[in-house]
Amino acid sequence: MSKEIEQKIIGQYQKDEGMMIMVFAQWCVNHDLDPQEIYKKAYPEQGANAQLEKMLELTVPKEEAGDIPHQTVLNVLQLFGNEELAFVVAQEIERM
Repeated sequence: MSKEIEQKIIGQYQKDEGMMIMVFAQWCVNHDLDPQEIYKKAYPEQGANAQLEKMLELTVPKEEAGDIPHQTVLNVLQLFGNEELAFVVAQEIERM
């Protein structure tokens, strides 16, 4: 595989991963949850997530945001292998 194709694949994955984080962050905002707190519950051994912090800057107030169905955020998290985070999100959904 050429270096150029490899770079394109990596770039696309990072872009898609950013969208997944954005969906998660906006879903949290829409439900008055702190995305960083939820993330920390799922991954207590990790420090702050720089990409999550970056995406938080792009979220909008819940009054301006479109609805993100619970199943959508769960599916997106699982698609990227964030099983622990999906589990914590599912727990939050049960509490609602």
